[in-house]
Amino acid sequence: MKIYVPMDSAAKALGADEVARAILQHAGARGLDVQMIRNGSYGMIWLEPLVEVDLGQGQGRQAYGPVTPADVPALLEGKLQSLGPVQEIPFLAGQTRLTFARCGVIDPLDLDDYEAHGGLVGVKRAIAMGARDILQEVVDSGLRGRGGAGFPTGIKWKTVADADAAQKYIVCNADEGDSGTFADRMIIEGDPFSLIEGMAIAGIGVGATRGYVYLRSEYPDAIRVLTDAVDIARARGLLGPNVLGSPHAFDIEVRTGAGAYVCGEETALLNSLEGKRGTVRAKPPLPALEGFMGKPTVVNNVISLATIPVIFEKGAGHYADFGLGRSRGTVTLQIAGNIKHGGLYETAFGVTLGQVVNEIGGGTASGRPVKAVQVGGPLGAYMPVEKFDTPIGYEEFDQQGGLIGHAGLVVFDDTADMLHMARFAMEFCAVESCGKCTPCRIGAVRGVETIDRIAQGDTAAIELLTDLCDTMRDGSLCALGGFTPYPVMSALTHFPDDFATQKEAAE
Repeated sequence: MKIYVPMDSAAKALGADEVARAILQHAGARGLDVQMIRNGSYGMIWLEPLVEVDLGQGQGRQAYGPVTPADVPALLEGKLQSLGPVQEIPFLAGQTRLTFARCGVIDPLDLDDYEAHGGLVGVKRAIAMGARDILQEVVDSGLRGRGGAGFPTGIKWKTVADADAAQKYIVCNADEGDSGTFADRMIIEGDPFSLIEGMAIAGIGVGATRGYVYLRSEYPDAIRVLTDAVDIARARGLLGPNVLGSPHAFDIEVRTGAGAYVCGEETALLNSLEGKRGTVRAKPPLPALEGFMGKPTVVNNVISLATIPVIFEKGAGHYADFGLGRSRGTVTLQIAGNIKHGGLYETAFGVTLGQVVNEIGGGTASGRPVKAVQVGGPLGAYMPVEKFDTPIGYEEFDQQGGLIGHAGLVVFDDTADMLHMARFAMEFCAVESCGKCTPCRIGAVRGVETIDRIAQGDTAAIELLTDLCDTMRDGSLCALGGFTPYPVMSALTHFPDDFATQKEAAE
C-alpha cells in the first residue's frame, strides 16, 4: 500500500506531519506494509491535508481530505469516505496543468519519478537543438515573464546570448513576497527538478555556466527541498561540467535572502546576491547586459523557468496554442483571501476575473457579497465587481487599470474598508522602500499622512493624494513606488463612498 501525504508548507501548516506520523504509527501497530511518499500539494488548500491511498492492482490513487490524525484508523481500515481519484475533483479537473502537471503527483526528490512523468525530455531535446534554435523555441512559445511586467522571455534570453562576455549567469528570482502568492513555493516544494531543468536549458541557450536561485528566508521547506534536489541533480549529471553527458557545463547555487520585499525587484536582488545592500539600481544598463557581477544575466521568475521544460517537451506550438491575444500559455492563479475554495489554479489565459472568483473559487468564505479583488500582490489594483468581465491577460488587465503581476488574487467581501486598504498600500511602500529614490522614500510617508487627512474629513486632500500618486508613478526608480498608486487610486476611483463615509463620520 502506497500512501501519499503532502510535505508542502500549506499542508504541513494544516497538520500533514501529524497525519503522516499517525499513519505510520497505526500501520505499524496493525502490521500493515505501508510505503509513505511525501509529495507536493495539488493546491486545493481547503482539502489539506489531502491524503491519497494507492492499493495497487490498477486501482489508482484514492483521495481523502481534509484528513486529521483521528481519521487515520478509519483510513487504514478502508472506512473513510473517499473523494475518488484526485484528478476527478472538479477544482482540479477543470484546470489545464502544464507547469504544474507533476506537482502533487510525484515524489519531489525522486529524479526517476520525475523522468517517468515527462521530466528531462525538454533538456535532452534542447541539447540536441543548439543555442540559436533554443532561443527561437522560447520566442515562438510566446512565454512572458510570470513574475511581474510580462516581458517576453525569449527576447530577454536573446539579449543575453548576443552580449559579448566570457561569463554569463542565470538568476532565478524566488523571492516570492507578494501577499496571496505561493506558486513559486509550491513548485519548488512539489516539483523542484522542473526549475533545475528549466535553468539548465536557459544556461545552454544563452551560454551561461552558472545559475543562482535567490530564495526568501521565510521558505525553510523550499530551501531544504531545492538544496537537496540540486545535490541530487549534480550527482546524477543533470548539473555539472557535462550536462547529461553533453559538452555544456551548468551548475546551480541556492542563496537565501534576508526578508526584504524590495529584493523581489531584479536589480535589488542582484545587489543582495553580490553581498551588497538590497537597493534598486538605475536602468540602463539592463541586467541582461550588466547584471550579476557586471556580467550579462538572465533574471527570470520561478514559474517562467519551470515552464521551460514543458515548452521543450511538447513544442513551442503546443504551448502557444493556449491563451488570449499576446498572453500565451497558462497562468498560475493563486486564489486567496476571503474565498471558499482558495488555492492554485492553472488555466489558459482568457478566463474572466468573475469566473475565477465566483465559479472556480466558489465566492466568499464568509458568504457575503464580493466587494473587491486585488490582483497582482500588495501593489496591484483593486478590481470591483463591475470589472469582473475582464479576461485575465496582460493587455486586457492593463486596459482596465490593473496588472496581473505574479497572478495572486486576494478577495474581499463587502465589509472591507477601502480607505484603510489604500492607507495600507502607502504604509507598506513606506516600510519596504529601499530609500534610493525620493518619490518612493518620501512620497509613501506623505501618502499615509494624506490619507489620514482624508479620513479626518479633509476633502482637499483627495486632490493632493491624486497628485502625489502621479509623482510616485512617474518618478520612482522601480515598481515599488511606481505601482503603489495602483491600489491607492483604484480604491479611490471605484469605492469613493468609503472615502466619503470617513468625511461624514468625522462631521
